[in-house]
Amino acid sequence: MHLEHEEEDYNLSLSKFESMLKTNKVFFFDSEEFEEIILHYLDMGKASLAKKALKLGLEQHPKSTGLKLVQVEMLVYDDKLDMAEKLLNELYAIEPTNEEIFIQKANIYSKRDNHEKAVELLEEALKFTDDFADVYNLIGMEYLFMDNLEMAKENFIKCLEEDINDQSALYNVVYCFEFLDQNIEAIEYLKTYIDRNPYSEIAWHQSGRLYYGIKDYENAVRAFEFATYIDEYFLGAFMEKGKALERLKRYEDAIESYNRTIELDDPTSYALLRVGKCYEKLGNKAEALKYFNKTVHEDPLLDKGWIAITDFYVRQKNFQKALFYVNKAIAIDDQNRAYWKRYATINKAMNFYEEAEHGYRKAVEFGDGNLDTWLFWVDILQFLGEFDGAIQTLLQATEFFPEEYQIEYRLAGLYFTQSDDKKGTFHLSNALRLNFNNRFVLEELFPTVWSRKKVQNYIKKYEN
Repeated sequence: MHLEHEEEDYNLSLSKFESMLKTNKVFFFDSEEFEEIILHYLDMGKASLAKKALKLGLEQHPKSTGLKLVQVEMLVYDDKLDMAEKLLNELYAIEPTNEEIFIQKANIYSKRDNHEKAVELLEEALKFTDDFADVYNLIGMEYLFMDNLEMAKENFIKCLEEDINDQSALYNVVYCFEFLDQNIEAIEYLKTYIDRNPYSEIAWHQSGRLYYGIKDYENAVRAFEFATYIDEYFLGAFMEKGKALERLKRYEDAIESYNRTIELDDPTSYALLRVGKCYEKLGNKAEALKYFNKTVHEDPLLDKGWIAITDFYVRQKNFQKALFYVNKAIAIDDQNRAYWKRYATINKAMNFYEEAEHGYRKAVEFGDGNLDTWLFWVDILQFLGEFDGAIQTLLQATEFFPEEYQIEYRLAGLYFTQSDDKKGTFHLSNALRLNFNNRFVLEELFPTVWSRKKVQNYIKKYEN
């Protein structure tokens, strides 16, 4: 009831203040009412109304420290740091034990990137405050700015000892543990936290994430489960539980968990995709396809959806269908290297070598940095008899893969094929130096070069 009264008084003050602005009559408010009105407007982002209220407030209560501190906040908000500091020094002379003065001074030093000094001032504030949690939280944030995660963690933990329900401090503690690669310690800390606050769905959820991170999927599922018992609308926990269940190969349960997220909110393409993957693992191809189609319908820009459908048909060896979907994907985003690589692979499987060459070329052009993509491309150029193109492509590839025997053996083969024995020998010796055991790459790709007496003698000489 007490809270309802406060809420009522607060709404009355606001409407009284707004009618005063409309009628130009001057009403009297006590200084705390003014503080609340100003902070309300600041929260709403209505700075000009906040300034009006502050001006009237200071006219009615020129000696109010509370209002002057709000004035400091507004000066800081406007980046007038020197004016704010001057005002704080005046207030400090009158009230040297007001923690709010130290907190605001710390805020100014923080804005000037002097975080050490900000911490000093906040530690002073601890001597005078009743709200330890808030000050520890602020100290933690300053240490985060300084990248001192150990000290940040320590202060967020102190904050939670004072106020166990401070959710932002809880997230920050876990962030510090993770950043410091202390996942096991984080799990242990959360156990003690949960002992004190067993109904914190956030603590259970964070525990689940940490267990997932160390591949302890059984405990991850258990933790996510508790999070969903406490909050049955906790979308993220259902989603993560699905991922952990997938890791345990419990595909039916994972589907159930993903479906819960779809019931709770508009279906996300991610959830639809995961359900499709689970059905595929269960061997239910019809349902898998249904969900892959839903995925691309829901979010045509999600490349994972198109890739899932394409790969699905590739695994079925239904290359016509796979090509149909990869073409649709390319029509939506023709700069996606994953699409182009699949386009190439499918065309290669169907013996459409010109199209395959075009696909690998595009994949590389849009940033595919995998060696196998370059090699597939080169091998197709060679197959098409485009030896110069193949050599140019390999020389380009050496910039990315400088000491790669697969490239050197191919260059050797191509130069020998073009009767450039000097260059052929140079690259053959490179290749043998890099990986003598895999010399049969040359035999596989260039059997006629391999069988030349000169090449065989060179290899034997190298062996000895």
